Amino acid sequence: MVMHNPPHPGEIIRELCLKPLGLSVTEAAKGLGVSRTTLSELINSRRGISPEMAIRLSKAFGGSAESWITQQAQYDLWQAMQDADEINRQVRALA
Repeated sequence: MVMHNPPHPGEIIRELCLKPLGLSVTEAAKGLGVSRTTLSELINSRRGISPEMAIRLSKAFGGSAESWITQQAQYDLWQAMQDADEINRQVRALA
């Protein structure tokens, strides 16, 4: 079941991980072992969570890597579903 208009995972990271811990983007990026730009793009919804980033987030903030990937997949699917009618017009059943 796809959530209705799920938030981008970057918003979750910003609101539930960085803010409660009082971490700046620079501090969190260092802790994750990524560049400040990479983390900034993620928390500003300009980048998604890759499998590698999911492992990093799991280690740094908890939760499983799978749960981080699932959040990204739910967000991506909801975004794609906004164009489902157009996609359905372009595709025909092959089976």
